[in-house]
Amino acid sequence: MIQISADTQLWLMKSEPDVYSWDDLVSEGEGTWDGVRNHLAARNLRTMKEGDLAFFYHSNIGKEIVGIATISVPGLIDPTDPDGKWAAVKVKPVAKLASPVSLKTIKATPDLAEMELLRLSRLSVSAVKRAEWDHVLAMAGGTI
Repeated sequence: MIQISADTQLWLMKSEPDVYSWDDLVSEGEGTWDGVRNHLAARNLRTMKEGDLAFFYHSNIGKEIVGIATISVPGLIDPTDPDGKWAAVKVKPVAKLASPVSLKTIKATPDLAEMELLRLSRLSVSAVKRAEWDHVLAMAGGTI
């Protein structure tokens, strides 16, 4: 079971699986979360601390939460940004979900109606409330 302290922030990070998938992260062992060009998503990246947790969400293809990652190195400048104004972090895989949780299932769950994933659907890095986190994990049957 994953231990979450009171000061751990929870996130959801979206990636198109044909560009960078959960399996890519697992294979690498640690990846750089870069290329974010939305101001709110970049602010979320800047807010992250080492040890924060994030759902890894496959966008466009699959549209489902598939795993949990941890922020291993916060506060980076995005290496893909020649001007050095955008943020990045490094992430490591923690656990794959026992069963992925689809966007369709999340939308059909009243307790998750206020999730930023739904309210700010274009946002690639969003905050997750603890109750939402726990609910999604329960729906996934935990982690493997």
